[in-house]
Formats: sequence, C-alpha cells, structure tokens
Amino acid sequence: MITALLAEDHDVAGTQRMRSCGKPTRTAEIKVIDADGNEQPVGEVGEIVVRSPQNTRGYWNLPEATASLLRDGWLHSGDAGFFDADGYLYVYDRVKDMIISGAENIYPAEVESALYGHPAVADVAVLGVPDDQWGESVKAVVVLKPGETATEAEIIAYCRERIAHFKAPKSVDFADALPRNPSGKLLKRVLRAPYWQGRERQVN
Repeated sequence: MITALLAEDHDVAGTQRMRSCGKPTRTAEIKVIDADGNEQPVGEVGEIVVRSPQNTRGYWNLPEATASLLRDGWLHSGDAGFFDADGYLYVYDRVKDMIISGAENIYPAEVESALYGHPAVADVAVLGVPDDQWGESVKAVVVLKPGETATEAEIIAYCRERIAHFKAPKSVDFADALPRNPSGKLLKRVLRAPYWQGRERQVN
C-alpha cells in the first residue's frame, strides 16, 4: 500500500477527490516523471514511480525485466498519473498504451471516457495505429448498443466536441465485441495486433 484516501475524504454524494488514490503513505515516496526522468509539475501527466520499503526486489530469474522495473531505487509502475495541488494522486492510464502522434502524447483513457458518453456506444477501445505522417494516429474501435446506429463521422464529431481535436479519433472501426480476458480486462495487445502486422514493433 503506497497511498491512502482517508475517511474524511469520502462523501456519500461523491466528490472529485474520491476519483483519486489518496495521498502517499508515510513509508512511500511517490513522484510523477516524464520520459527523461524529470519530475512533472502539478496536474501534468507522467509515469508514477515509487520508493518504499514495500517495493518488490524484482522478478524471479528475470534480470532484464527487474532492471527495467527498478531504477536507482525507484519502482517504475507503468501507470500514468498526476498529482493535484493538494497532493492527491490520480491514475490516468497505462504508459504503454499512450499514443504519440505528431509529438503529442495522447492517453486512450481520456478519449474512451469521452466516447462512452455517446448514446449509441456500448463499448469502446482507443489505440494508436501506424501513420506515415504522424507516426501514430488515434483509432477507436466501437461496439454499438443493440438496435443503435452511428457512423464514423458522427463518432469523431461527438468526440471533438468534448476533447481537443488532436486527441479525437482520426478513424473508427466497428466491432461486434472487444477482446477481453475472463475477468473482463480489455486485451489491447490482441486488438492492436492486426493494425501493426508485419512491423517489427508496435510503435512507429
């Protein structure tokens, strides 16, 4: 346990703060850093790293994975998040799911959250696909509710009304269902694979 959201931060009516993980515990140091290891200012998204006596010592018989996980005493969580002005930590997305398009960092969770508000959308996943001009472009894969219809243009326009235009999908595919494991976790690796087929790695 590295954060705690105390009783006084809870409200039966719900508050913005209840979306947070709380504040760091007394035994945990937490930072939010950019790709170069620089600490991010309040409100800026970066990777959450932790230094604590509770940190794992690493992976069993996997020295390379351990070296990637633990650097200079800090555990690199792979989670993207930010601190607010009062020191509360918010998890935003997974770092590995981040889309880099034209040097802009785009987190799928923000785009997915916008699209879930569309009345015809039952399920959605957002991912980066190869783009010769921008490196990656944002694609949404949408499952429509039974009996509902929507076009690619309608989905894109809906999203552009709610978030910055550069974050909105450039294209939309429709599917009957999204791949999930038995616990319901979205398998983005499986969803992403056909779009990156034939490439050495799944970044551009």
